[in-house]
Amino acid sequence: MADIRFYHLERQNLDAALPTLVAKALSKGHKIIIKAPDNSEVERLNGHLWTYDPNSFIPHGSAKDGHESDQPVWLTDNDEIPNGADVLILTHNCEHTQIDQFKLVCNMFDGRNENAVQKARQDWKTFKDGEHELTYWQQSANGGWTEKS
Repeated sequence: MADIRFYHLERQNLDAALPTLVAKALSKGHKIIIKAPDNSEVERLNGHLWTYDPNSFIPHGSAKDGHESDQPVWLTDNDEIPNGADVLILTHNCEHTQIDQFKLVCNMFDGRNENAVQKARQDWKTFKDGEHELTYWQQSANGGWTEKS
């Protein structure tokens, strides 16, 4: 069973929070899949990870870049794991059909969007019924994360 973490974005948006989460997972030796809803968002996030901080580097790619098996971070809108990732980051209320193939799943949802909050609650219930280990993480005032349950 996967360890599934729900990250409730309240103080920062996805663009601000995602690079920190990805960098932390990479520093622990994980390979990562980031799933976005469509190719347009995949490419927007791909560009963002190159430019968000000129003093940082997150090695990553998408179908546009190729070499998927060599990419430590793979951005996609498909249910695929071409880089052997053990961490999945779901954005924009995405789902993935191979949840059990990952050690860790991070479901990042926008707390300012009521539809996203409702979807996260529905996903929580679904995953809980699937006997996964679930935790809920809330942003602190400084943008860090505090485990709430």
